[in-house]
Amino acid sequence: MAITREKKEELLEQYKEQLEGASAVVFTDYRGISVSQIQGLRTKLKEAGATYMVVKNSILGLALDQLERERPETLLIGPKAVAFLGEDIGKGVTALKDWMRAEDKGSIEGGILETSILDAAGAAALADLPSKEDTLAMILGAISAPSGQLARTINAPASSLVRVLSAYVDKQQEAA
Repeated sequence: MAITREKKEELLEQYKEQLEGASAVVFTDYRGISVSQIQGLRTKLKEAGATYMVVKNSILGLALDQLERERPETLLIGPKAVAFLGEDIGKGVTALKDWMRAEDKGSIEGGILETSILDAAGAAALADLPSKEDTLAMILGAISAPSGQLARTINAPASSLVRVLSAYVDKQQEAA
């Protein structure tokens, strides 16, 4: 079934909007997934800050061209659905992989991270990225660790002096 020029232009704008707002894009083969299952996957991905769309490859390729992004030619062949991932890339890919594993449907075929085209393994590995909260906690830990060490270093001579004086007092009391 052919789609109208207006529908093509609408899809082109929709794809460009999704691409501009995405931190990463993961291409999937959705064959064998029912419409109701896709709706369930969309709900799960929405909770992870991502969207999932069945795409027209030629129009998605045109959107990439217009945004001056590299076109992953091998990923634009055959029936595709795309997960547009939000800020928390790891959370989105994990939700996608978990759903595919639980339903035993679909497969990750590749992706785009910034200017890099990823193969299937690279796109799936995005799930191993720490979450935004984990990353912030690691940064906070790295920032606060030196200050804690500095405080302990500064306090160490005073603590040692207090222990020596305490031992001296105890020894004097025993001798008396």
